[in-house]
Amino acid sequence: MEAKLQTRSLNKKVEKHKITDKIASFLIHLFLVLVALTCVLPFLHVFAKSVSNEAYVIANKVLLLPKEFTITAYKKVFADSSILRSFYVSVVVTILFTMLGILITLCAAYPLSRKGLKGRSFFTFVFLFTMYFSAGIIPEYLLINNLGLLDTWAVLILPLAFSPYNFLIMKTSLQSTIPDSLIESAHLDGATQFQILGKIVVPLSKPILATLSLFYAVGRWNAYQDALFYVKQNVSLRPLQLKMYYLVVSATESLQAASEGGAQITNPEVLKAACIMFATIPIICIYPFVQKFFVQGTMIGSVKG
Repeated sequence: MEAKLQTRSLNKKVEKHKITDKIASFLIHLFLVLVALTCVLPFLHVFAKSVSNEAYVIANKVLLLPKEFTITAYKKVFADSSILRSFYVSVVVTILFTMLGILITLCAAYPLSRKGLKGRSFFTFVFLFTMYFSAGIIPEYLLINNLGLLDTWAVLILPLAFSPYNFLIMKTSLQSTIPDSLIESAHLDGATQFQILGKIVVPLSKPILATLSLFYAVGRWNAYQDALFYVKQNVSLRPLQLKMYYLVVSATESLQAASEGGAQITNPEVLKAACIMFATIPIICIYPFVQKFFVQGTMIGSVKG
């Protein structure tokens, strides 16, 4: 009799835990859905504005679905022939910037991830110091000007090619995934440091390399502030984001000038939405190809060895 009572009590506790787990699971899924919606809904809203009639956009009647579908704003964007030139500049700069950033980060992180390197703590501190303290915009502009880099390809590639944040992720990943015994074994077999780096470290670090490549590429693709400061005279060197910025500013000024004359000018809000979509879609297309590496690389880089 007593055993049956204990069994019933145990079953009640198990049922109670199951109900608690179901409630917790439901709340977690609900939270994740809400967070996902905060990312997706603004994107859908911008897309709906970019393909809606201007009258509905001005009246704030466009939410998630287009009103009177039209691609007038996209025609306005492609009417400027220099858009393709700016797109070419952005693609070239993003590719070269990503390759250079990965090369510098790997060359800095690999030696500093090895415990046998003397002074590794000091050099790591020097790199990470720049993550919290920077010189500021004016000293950076004076430095770029004195180096003669204004209005050149190099000014869009070199200044931000090293990221201390990405360096820290790479260093942590190499410490946790590349054992010292493997390096020592290769060294005893006669391999040089460059051979170890190219034939052992790089093949074993593909997930973190893909992840950081995505970080560098997205950061460079979305940046336009440095181009706004450093590219003045050479108009053909303007990246896509800076070109979109000037396009929206020009449309805003034209709308203000034509407001009294009643001329038909594309509304800046619609044009801005079309520019955002045009500049965002190319970089989104990269995500499906690196997603599996992205999750794995982020997890590896977040675990301290």
